[in-house]
Amino acid sequence: MQKVKFYSGKEIPLELHKVRVVQKLHLRPIERRLDALKEAGFNTFRLSTLDVFLDMLTDSGTNAMSDNQVAAMFQADDAYAGSQSFIKLQAAVEDVLGKKYLLPVHQGRAAENIIGRTYIKKGSVVPMNYHFTTTLAHILENGGSIVELLYPDALKLQSDNPFKGNINIEKLEECLIEHGENVPFIRMEASTNLIGGQPFSMKNLMDVRVIADKYNKMLVLDASLIGENAYLIKQREEQWKENSMGDILKAMTGLADLVYFSARKLSSSRGGGICTNQKSIYNKMEALIPLYEGFLTYGGISVREIEAMAVGLRETLDESMISQSPNFIKHFVDRLDNLGIPVVTPAGVLGCHVDAMQFCDHIPQNEYPAGALAAAFYLISGVRGMERGTVSSVRDENGVELMADVELVRLAIPRRVFTLSQIEYAIDRLTWLYENRNLIGGLRFTYEPPVLRFFMGGLEPTSDWPSKLLYKFRQDFGDSL
Repeated sequence: MQKVKFYSGKEIPLELHKVRVVQKLHLRPIERRLDALKEAGFNTFRLSTLDVFLDMLTDSGTNAMSDNQVAAMFQADDAYAGSQSFIKLQAAVEDVLGKKYLLPVHQGRAAENIIGRTYIKKGSVVPMNYHFTTTLAHILENGGSIVELLYPDALKLQSDNPFKGNINIEKLEECLIEHGENVPFIRMEASTNLIGGQPFSMKNLMDVRVIADKYNKMLVLDASLIGENAYLIKQREEQWKENSMGDILKAMTGLADLVYFSARKLSSSRGGGICTNQKSIYNKMEALIPLYEGFLTYGGISVREIEAMAVGLRETLDESMISQSPNFIKHFVDRLDNLGIPVVTPAGVLGCHVDAMQFCDHIPQNEYPAGALAAAFYLISGVRGMERGTVSSVRDENGVELMADVELVRLAIPRRVFTLSQIEYAIDRLTWLYENRNLIGGLRFTYEPPVLRFFMGGLEPTSDWPSKLLYKFRQDFGDSL
């Protein structure tokens, strides 16, 4: 893709699409936002969208569909079995991801359920570059455990390492020697979600493949964000700069025995899939699809969404489409970094990740600084981000809370959703909040579910800090929203 230069010398990401359908947004007064936070238990997941201005909670299922995807949905073959829409999806998976056998599932965590039930048993150990919340939950649910094998620089939030999502090859081999037959597979996540959406390199994935072959282990690739990971490989890995997106994607998936994905991310639609070129792997999981998902040609997905998935997968090959979100994220991150606001660098995928441990260094980790920062940012802006820290962690078998490696607030940038002026608004409000960060206080749980507590849990402030923040906002902004 050719880079567009501005005569002014400014570096601004240019949208290579036009907006044809719009949805009204609501920017509520700060007083209403405080009431909304109280009603939601200071958990941004529980906020109503009627109270949210810019929804930067996630990119899952929130990417804008293309006109071709929407058009394809009207061509769906509404059959329970043998749908031709599924045949189109199969062909797209083979053409784009290079995998012949496809098991459809309703989303990414459904794929993790099927894989977990098939391969994880009591005592299983799964080495990986980093966990995702639902991945960990399914592995634990089936009696297994995980080992995260990062290089030290991965958790250094501000750095110039372009591939902080790499797995530590030396530690991987040590893990396989130590745990032997208890390792059912090696898992690689394309762009490590919980440590700032950081990608891995093609060289690293090739090295993992060598180790997997040496110890006869299956390599499983979570490809939910493989498009963006492939784009950053093209941008940052010298030997791949001249390759097409299609070449890079197939090279990545060709190194894996089993690939699974959430279509809510990968193809800007809703659904998911498990794919492989090995019939034996397919056969082990096939019977679980009708049991937990739906028949083998719809897997719990609307056939209309299956049509959109097929088109969306092919659009992943379009560099101008797949680059939009990473370029907006880079603009967001670079602007905040230049203002001295602590963010994860280099910019990754998913969104801009604010380092809450630095932003709120006065809040102890057991009072959930990332959760508090997410709540505070929503209060003063109406922008909903997501806590990615200890609230998103778990307790051990003795009920002891496991502190997260990092405390981040993710401000997700779904594909083709936000305008630059909206990004600038978020930057403006975050800058004000940083200057008033000492007003932010901690949180504590009032309701804590036993699994995936960050989705449904309720919290409350440890002091009256939200009222103080509201008062300072009114002082500085007057009657502005």
